[in-house]
Amino acid sequence: MGLLEDCQKLFGSSDLYEVLGVGRSSSEAEVRRGYYKNSLKVHPDRAPDDQQATTRFQTLGKVYAVLSDAEQRAAYDEQGVVDEESESLKQERDWDEYWRLLFPKISLQDILDFEKTYKGSEEERLDLLRLYGDCSGDMNRIMDAAMCAGPDDEPRIRLILQAAIDGGNLPALQAFTHESDRKKAARKRKADTERAQSEQLKKELGMDNDSSLSAIIKRRTATREADFSSLISRMEEKYCNNKPAAVKKTKTKK
Repeated sequence: MGLLEDCQKLFGSSDLYEVLGVGRSSSEAEVRRGYYKNSLKVHPDRAPDDQQATTRFQTLGKVYAVLSDAEQRAAYDEQGVVDEESESLKQERDWDEYWRLLFPKISLQDILDFEKTYKGSEEERLDLLRLYGDCSGDMNRIMDAAMCAGPDDEPRIRLILQAAIDGGNLPALQAFTHESDRKKAARKRKADTERAQSEQLKKELGMDNDSSLSAIIKRRTATREADFSSLISRMEEKYCNNKPAAVKKTKTKK
């Protein structure tokens, strides 16, 4: 059975793009994220004894291998066929090792380093401008969705958005420009509660103010799935850009 048939059987579609949940015009990075997102659901570490999950995981690896190769993707787009004899689709390939080469584990230090360069950058400013529109100027939603942002970042974020409004780059939405004092107070109470809980936990664990655990506690991305997924996607693009070479089959000793 070929790859397209496997996709139809396992995912209900023989369209490789549909299997990864991306469009035909998707960029290489978008295809990569589609592969990452879908493969996480069936990774062998999550269900080591589930043979169907393992088969789905391996098939997703083959789909990505085709769409990440410029020549194979072009051939598939033009003819709707896959070269089953290509090096990237060989059955003996270790698809788990292939996945781990693509997505090496991102450390806490990687995240902290990313935050240092992200905060105050043009990338952050553009993200905040986009969030302002997506959230219709609602600061509760903006603060919930902003990457690497905690309660202490709100004044800085407000200044960035207000400057964009004053400069004509954003519309003056009433939810932002006329936010009620009651809503601001509620958000502040929530921030104070989070801060108090963080300080209490640090005391219980005997951690100092500069500890890495303190940084984790303050980092709201750990409790916001959408924000965390977005952050990890950015980290993947920054640290995991190298495509893995074909994994060689280990020779057994005689």
